[in-house]
Amino acid sequence: MLPTGCHDPTRRFENEDVRYHATMPLTPDEYYENATSLGEDQARRALSALADWEPFPFEVEGLRAATLARPEIPEAPRHDEDPATCRSCAANDGLPVWHNEAWRLIALSEPSGAPLILMLLPKEHFDLGDLPDEMAAQLGQITVHVARAVESLEHIARAHVARFGDGGAHLHVFFFARPEGFVQLRGNFFMVWDDLLAPVPRAVRDADARRVGELLAASFGGTTSTSRSPSI
Repeated sequence: MLPTGCHDPTRRFENEDVRYHATMPLTPDEYYENATSLGEDQARRALSALADWEPFPFEVEGLRAATLARPEIPEAPRHDEDPATCRSCAANDGLPVWHNEAWRLIALSEPSGAPLILMLLPKEHFDLGDLPDEMAAQLGQITVHVARAVESLEHIARAHVARFGDGGAHLHVFFFARPEGFVQLRGNFFMVWDDLLAPVPRAVRDADARRVGELLAASFGGTTSTSRSPSI
């Protein structure tokens, strides 16, 4: 039996007949051969161009590009593939910020170098491609409202939004609050800088998270979450 609120991944839903998985033009081995065909000199030139971008977080001296490993088929399973043991379904991770009947917003358990990092997750066990159309529409709306709330915080310039999906099978969308004035932290390297910078004070991070929850509840509905609860 699945935990309460978990989606059965075998359940049929309205867009099941749509075929999204067309054959990739290159097999994994063909992709590898093509990607490595230019040799180390081209990789060095590409790294040099990348390092010239202002947000690059490393000193170039002694740095070299890693060699692309051969594909691993089949890939190892992600965390939380099974709804019966999914930690996100159990709602036992992170600091609760906001929730409604279908979604919950949490802050990471520990502060980090970014002023604030939030994750938006469905309460049921869906990945991005599994979302029914109604929830897909909700995801877009909530994403916009969360971004507005994050960017309304004092001294926050931008809300970076990202979904990767390679680590955990339960959909989780990241919101990174990029601090105002730090143009060196622009773009996708901000996630790297987040690991390199000293963590922000917990009290400040928690206050910002609570404010986002309040703003989201006011603009979109739902309920702010001031304490951990298994219901969210």
